[in-house]
Amino acid sequence: MKVLMLNGSAHQKGCTYTALTEIGRELEKEGISYEIFQLGGQPIRDCIGCRQCKNDSCVFQDDAVNEFVRKAKEADGFVFGTPVYYAHPSGRILSFLDRAFYCCSGRAFYFKPAAAVASARRAGTTASLDVLNKYFGISQMPTVGSTYWNMVHGNTPEEVLQDVEGLQTMRNIGRSMAWMLKSFHLASENGIALPQTERVSFTNFIR
Repeated sequence: MKVLMLNGSAHQKGCTYTALTEIGRELEKEGISYEIFQLGGQPIRDCIGCRQCKNDSCVFQDDAVNEFVRKAKEADGFVFGTPVYYAHPSGRILSFLDRAFYCCSGRAFYFKPAAAVASARRAGTTASLDVLNKYFGISQMPTVGSTYWNMVHGNTPEEVLQDVEGLQTMRNIGRSMAWMLKSFHLASENGIALPQTERVSFTNFIR
C-alpha cells in the first residue's frame, strides 16, 4: 500500500514538507510506503473550464498535473499539504487540484482515504482545511482526522519541529491513515464491495 502526498508549497523542504514527513514516518512504521509529490516553483495554470479533458488528462501539458493524476490512480491514500499565506490554501495547490480532480472526474480518487494538512505561522489553518476537505467530500473519499485539527505552526522548519502538539497530530494522522487503509484492504479481501453510486441526476438551478 502507498500514500501519495502533495506538497502544495513552492519550498520543497519547508514547513509543509516537515509536517508531511512526520506523517510519512508513521506510515512506514506501519508498513505503508509514501511519496511526496513536490509542486515546486514552476507556473501552474488554472482550470479554464474548456472541457477538453481526454483520457483522464488535462489538455494543458506544461506542468505536472497529468503526472500527478497518473500516480493518483496507483495510490491507495492521499495527504494534501498546504502553506497558509492569506488565511486560505495557496493558490498554487487550488489551481493544481481543480485540474487534477476535474480532468479525471475524480475517478483516480474515489473511496481512497485522504487527509488535508495546513502549515501556518499563526492563523488561517482551519479555513484552509475546510477548503481542501471539499475535494474529498465530492469524490467519496473518507477523511482522515487526528487528535487536533490537521495543522502545524511555525515560520521555519525548525520552528515547526518545536510545535510538539502539531507533530503529535501529524503522527496520529499517519496512524489513523494506516488503520483505515488496512481496514479497507481487509474488507476487500473478504468480499465487501464498494457502495453503488448513483450518477444520473444533475440539477441546474435556473428558471
